[in-house]
Amino acid sequence: MEDADFILELFNSPKWLTFIGDRQLQTREDAVRYIEDNMLSQLKRLGYGNYTVIRKSDQKKIGAIGLYDREDLDDIDLGFAFLSEFEGNGYAFESVKVLTELAINTFQLNRLIAITLPVNVGAQNLLTKLGFEFERMIHRNHPQKDWMLYRIKH
Repeated sequence: MEDADFILELFNSPKWLTFIGDRQLQTREDAVRYIEDNMLSQLKRLGYGNYTVIRKSDQKKIGAIGLYDREDLDDIDLGFAFLSEFEGNGYAFESVKVLTELAINTFQLNRLIAITLPVNVGAQNLLTKLGFEFERMIHRNHPQKDWMLYRIKH
């Protein structure tokens, strides 16, 4: 499981814990199990899921992006996270733009959303810049209860 060490690092990064939440991954084995149970199972079921973002210049793993089928949401959620040292270089913009186009044109997902916490202004700005519009606040059964729901307009 080649991405397990990276997933363990990303999921325990300060911004992940603040803006997404603790997935209780403490060991490489926890990360492998999470990848198998959550990421690969959805990929096999739907044909899309989580993708590792790799910087072209040196093949460094810098973030993750994906299309997520969440039990408590009616539509597919586009999510993304990057290690903090790779923020501010346009990687999130480029990745979200490409995955949004794939979601609509390849996977035929006509009802694509993205959710973020009210404190995550960077994500809100990025989503708006890429054509997502704030639709409403939602309440989730999640440690961070209140989320902003954005929807792509196309």
